[in-house]
Amino acid sequence: MRCTLGVDIGTSSSKGVLVAADGTILATAARAHEVSRPRTGWVEMDGAVWWDEFVALTRELLAEVAGAEVVGVGVSGMGPCVLLADEHDEPVRPAILYGVDTRATMQIERMIGELGIEEITRVGGSTLTSQAGGPKIAWIADEEPEAWARARRLYMPASWLVRKLTGAYVLDHQSASQTSPLYDIEREQWHEPWWQRYAGSLDAPTLLWAGDVAGMITAEAAALTGLPAGAPVIAGTIDAWTEAVSVGAHEVGDLMLMYGTTMFLVATGDETLRTPSMWTTAGAFAGTRNLAGGLSTSGALTAWLKDLTGADYPELLAEAEASGAGAHGLLVLPYFAGERTPIQDPDARGVVAGLTLAHTRGDLYRAALEATALGVRHNVETMRAAGADIRRIVAVGGGTQGRLWLQVVSDVTGLVQEVPRTTIGASYGAAFLAATATAETDAAPAITDWNPIAETIRPDESLRPFYDALFDRYVRLYEGTKDVVHDLAATQRDAAPTTPTTETP
Repeated sequence: MRCTLGVDIGTSSSKGVLVAADGTILATAARAHEVSRPRTGWVEMDGAVWWDEFVALTRELLAEVAGAEVVGVGVSGMGPCVLLADEHDEPVRPAILYGVDTRATMQIERMIGELGIEEITRVGGSTLTSQAGGPKIAWIADEEPEAWARARRLYMPASWLVRKLTGAYVLDHQSASQTSPLYDIEREQWHEPWWQRYAGSLDAPTLLWAGDVAGMITAEAAALTGLPAGAPVIAGTIDAWTEAVSVGAHEVGDLMLMYGTTMFLVATGDETLRTPSMWTTAGAFAGTRNLAGGLSTSGALTAWLKDLTGADYPELLAEAEASGAGAHGLLVLPYFAGERTPIQDPDARGVVAGLTLAHTRGDLYRAALEATALGVRHNVETMRAAGADIRRIVAVGGGTQGRLWLQVVSDVTGLVQEVPRTTIGASYGAAFLAATATAETDAAPAITDWNPIAETIRPDESLRPFYDALFDRYVRLYEGTKDVVHDLAATQRDAAPTTPTTETP
């Protein structure tokens, strides 16, 4: 049976899927993993895990489907990440993850001082924040000179898998556009002066679009994975963008809302919109631009509450639904890992306001769900203020399996959400891109056939006045507490690490 393989390397797990030519899912597999948090504000992962899990997932999937003929491979991964490797492709240190890792504050300030915020925005589209890859590269150069002296190549999860599978050294344009300030968004190429200034000892990877074929599986990779030698592998891209592909939310006017460990939003347009509050990036496909944003916690926050209370998700969801709108007067700021957009504040922290002895764990869980919804609203309103034309919203990710969370987000934001039949995520989008890349010209699949819309979530209009008022309090609560919270964040940074520091290889 002809099929394509898609694998996505996520923050808390890696997922793989085998998909038939008509979009039918033949098999799925997953491997859970953990990131390392050696210090407050640091979030890392051993890059070797990415390849090890790819191999394990692929072998498991192929064992499940007798006679599977894999004609193309799609890859995807969290990002932007910074994995630097030496000339032999041995990582020089653990990968530094995306905006949840906030260590490069000094490098951000230095780069802005050296280059100017207006010029950075003109070239790259966005100002520098914890999401940007460039300052993370500079941090390694500044703080770990021995590792930097050995570094020769830059990888992210998808491009690392491509290298292991094909030997090609590439990076897709979308991922490259998040290595600010090293990428010129209008010219769609590396910005050579700034690459030489901040990453000059690294070889610049060749740039491709997400669905472009990067290379063919080598004999060595075939022996390790069980995949056929010579099968094409696409360049792939960052998981949120691959996830948007998986649900057909990558056309002009679309907004993809990804429910995961973090929350991610991607609005697609045909012009470059610039705002200091959001991320301006290249799209997954040539000619498109994105205005993107992300909450640093969403599923991570609900998982924290689950672990803290010892209850399971069905219990908490039932109690949260019974709690009702407003959680009996609780209001939560979901900034438990700092916050990305739109406040761009790595020193933000979680706040629970209004607690009394009468409140229950169900109230807390309800308030956490509402907190993520309020964060989504804050992002959407900021996008629209910047000029984004949002006509259609598609929800995707593991969080879409629970109807309550979807309904809370629609009620708080006033948005109608379309939920596709398949919400398995970025691995499915990667498999679709591989199918498109390997199809005959007149037989390319359509994502609307692979994955039609199955459900529409509409807001309860009677709750609009209540949530309008709650959103106002949400914004005011951050402004009213941030000075104290920033002091607390500084104290946390000065504290001794609570987990062992990861050794540099």
